[in-house]
Amino acid sequence: MQVEPLTTVAGVPLEGPLLLTPRVFGDERGFFFESWNQKAFNAAAGETCFVQDNHSRSSRGVLRGLHYQLPPQPQGKLIRCVAGEIFDVAVDIRRESSTFSEWVWAVLSAETKQQFWVPAGFAHGFLTLSEHAEVLYKTTDFWSRECERAISWDDPQLAIAWPLQALAGTPPQLSGKDAAAPLLAELAEGDLFP
Repeated sequence: MQVEPLTTVAGVPLEGPLLLTPRVFGDERGFFFESWNQKAFNAAAGETCFVQDNHSRSSRGVLRGLHYQLPPQPQGKLIRCVAGEIFDVAVDIRRESSTFSEWVWAVLSAETKQQFWVPAGFAHGFLTLSEHAEVLYKTTDFWSRECERAISWDDPQLAIAWPLQALAGTPPQLSGKDAAAPLLAELAEGDLFP
């Protein structure tokens, strides 16, 4: 497995998120690769325990996020696109971080088989670029309605460069919850990580 730390669009390294590329063995019969190895992941990202796997399917233009969970049930996520293609984003929401409000991205697809590690302390979201996309992700804690929070996907302070041109002029499709998500500046101090 190849491990790549990610940098912001300005070239600033963002400590935490990682892009993981598996070693794929293929021939005329198909392919094989290790999609999960606890020992290799711990060597790359630190000792981590996953407790839940989630699977979503989205149509082109569906934008999910930016989501995160606060303590006592913060969630780290290991994301993989198993069908189609997505533009995946992680935003640093650690108040004391020197990279607070900075973001990194990766295009994940069934073709590349890459995984995106988004640790706790980061908001996460993705935009579906293909006709449909299926996303699998592992989480380090269980979903909690009380701990769950969201930030507006189009917050001008974040200025995420979503590839909206891929939608041919149609706006992203949002859930009601995501459409009503507040801006980063509107969040109370207790709604962010220390």
